[in-house]
Amino acid sequence: MSLKQQLLEDVKHAMRAGDKERLQTLRMTTAAIKQREVDERIELDDAAVVAIIEKMIKQRRDAEQQYRAAERAELADQEAREIVILQHYLPEQLDSGVIAEIISAVLREQQISSMQDMGKAMAVLKQKLQGQADMAKVSALLREQLQ
Repeated sequence: MSLKQQLLEDVKHAMRAGDKERLQTLRMTTAAIKQREVDERIELDDAAVVAIIEKMIKQRRDAEQQYRAAERAELADQEAREIVILQHYLPEQLDSGVIAEIISAVLREQQISSMQDMGKAMAVLKQKLQGQADMAKVSALLREQLQ
């Protein structure tokens, strides 16, 4: 079952269970997927769906930080709950040690040794680690290795 089909099934389950918060989050996700499919006139594969979910999680993290800074705990908590719901659909996240090994391998393969080629390295790493790691974390680890 594709990730998109799993999301649609989970919408039905949330509807039957009366889980309004989960239902709202999943509907928002399926709407974002459908919008992109209509805009680009394509059928999205699992990798594209994962990219959409990652983008939604990033947006929610930013909103959560802003709500916490504005001392709006109830809204920040809602964003945090939505993040948890969305993370369920991402592949298992890699730990820092594995990410560091992958970065080292890419640096060797691409013969990168300076900060000037960081963009080139990030492009390769994004393809390899899409959905498996927070790219901000990958960027920080890459900077450490290049310095």
